[in-house]
Amino acid sequence: MTSALAPLGVRVFRLLWIAGLVSNIGSWMQTVGAQWLLVEHGSPASVVALVQTAAAAPVLLLALPAGVLGEFFNRRTLLIVVQAAQFVIVLGLAALTWAGATTPAVLLALTFLLGACSAVQLPAYQAVVPEVVPSPMIADAAVLSSVGVNVARAIGPALAGLVVAQLGVTAVFLANALSFLVFLVALIAWRGYAPKRGRPERFLDATRAGLRYVRNARAIRGLYLRLALFLLPANGLWALLPVFASSGLHLDAGGYGLLLAALGVGSIAGAFLLPPLRARFSTGTVVAASSALFGVCSLALALLSALWLVLLVLVLAGFAWIGVIATINGTVQSFLPVWVRTRGLSIYQLVLFGSTAVGAAATGALAVWAGVVPVLLGCGVLLVVLGIVGALRPAIDTRDKGRAIVTMPLTDVPLVQGESPDDTADDTADRPVLVLIRYAVPPERRPEFESRMRFVGRSRRRTGARDWRLYADREDPAVLVEAFQVGSWSEHLSQHEERMTEYDRELLDGARALADGEPEVEHLLEAETTRRLRTEG
Repeated sequence: MTSALAPLGVRVFRLLWIAGLVSNIGSWMQTVGAQWLLVEHGSPASVVALVQTAAAAPVLLLALPAGVLGEFFNRRTLLIVVQAAQFVIVLGLAALTWAGATTPAVLLALTFLLGACSAVQLPAYQAVVPEVVPSPMIADAAVLSSVGVNVARAIGPALAGLVVAQLGVTAVFLANALSFLVFLVALIAWRGYAPKRGRPERFLDATRAGLRYVRNARAIRGLYLRLALFLLPANGLWALLPVFASSGLHLDAGGYGLLLAALGVGSIAGAFLLPPLRARFSTGTVVAASSALFGVCSLALALLSALWLVLLVLVLAGFAWIGVIATINGTVQSFLPVWVRTRGLSIYQLVLFGSTAVGAAATGALAVWAGVVPVLLGCGVLLVVLGIVGALRPAIDTRDKGRAIVTMPLTDVPLVQGESPDDTADDTADRPVLVLIRYAVPPERRPEFESRMRFVGRSRRRTGARDWRLYADREDPAVLVEAFQVGSWSEHLSQHEERMTEYDRELLDGARALADGEPEVEHLLEAETTRRLRTEG
């Protein structure tokens, strides 16, 4: 078990973490400053609320393309370009505001551009973390990253309020520009980053490959589902906390900041307490227990009126929030293979932001109809039930699944078409491939073989197969034929060279061990006539 703060001992991670914390504080200050500027202009509440929408909507729209961009380009370079763009945008906004030329339309448009930059940045930044810290520290690094976000959430709005009161909104925008500059300097100071390059892919093919991987990776799909089910009711606490602070506890803005600070303290505590819990319990158990604890906190919050008890409950809620978000995020970062990591994390961001937006909007609308206390109680009950169900049906344990990439050379099997394994000429590389593998399986081993091959089929789809089937040979009952299609010969080479993990190889070896002798393999390229008919419609 590693120390909770061990990732901060890695110079590059420490540099990026501090820069990210500063940048997140600036972003929260930006949100408050933008909303206050609209209030000063006399904009209605519906327009003020659009600041959050303009910041979050690009993440929902651009998450998948951003994931592909993060695979195509050097991630450090991409982050530098994005930070520079955000610095220029916010500096321009500050200049317009100082000149009195920032209209609501201009403000929302520039906020949308900042959100688009954030959408491109998020998956690339998260994918960098497993590349700069050792594998045993990835989960702790994810916790520290989540702690940074929650600390910024607590500090940023309070700091923005002070700056607005003393120096005005323009100063808030300048502070955010400075935060982007800090991150930019940190990225420029980071030297020696040399990511491994895979085979080039077309943009749409790469997007489909990422979606295909997540669809066929049961562990990842299950974690994303649990994340969404947690966030939908859990965001009720975040969304309704300002109203509860004002109407339920009769607090002013300073008191609301104190409540956010309590959540931040809980998240920091989680950074120290989660590592021993993860070492002792599985991901599913930690997530289930944290979900139930957050539900109990929502129930308690609805029933309490003493400020000191509310603060204690919010500390526990901050710990439980980190227990779910950081545990899932760290597990996902550790599990995703390097070739699809940024694409997989872009889908994580889509689930995170989408569920947050829907959960906050739904609980807010319900609170208008039913009241804050009943909605908090309902959310709490749902989360406790979710925790119980999660404990009874735990997520797939990923700790025993080897994640290192293994190479399976094509020279291990014969090619009937006469091509060289490295034949990637233009007329071959882009042609779809049908792979046929014939296994001779004794009758007594056939049921177990077919059972194992179902897992092999998921592995083929994860690594690039667009279709997979297992056939019985009509003329020879002892022969079973595995058939799968891959979009191109180049992608099939990637399957063998850079997409198969130790776990995938273990599944394949387990099935092949039940067959007699070596399987016979055929690689069939799509004929030109078929290609012309397909392209001509």
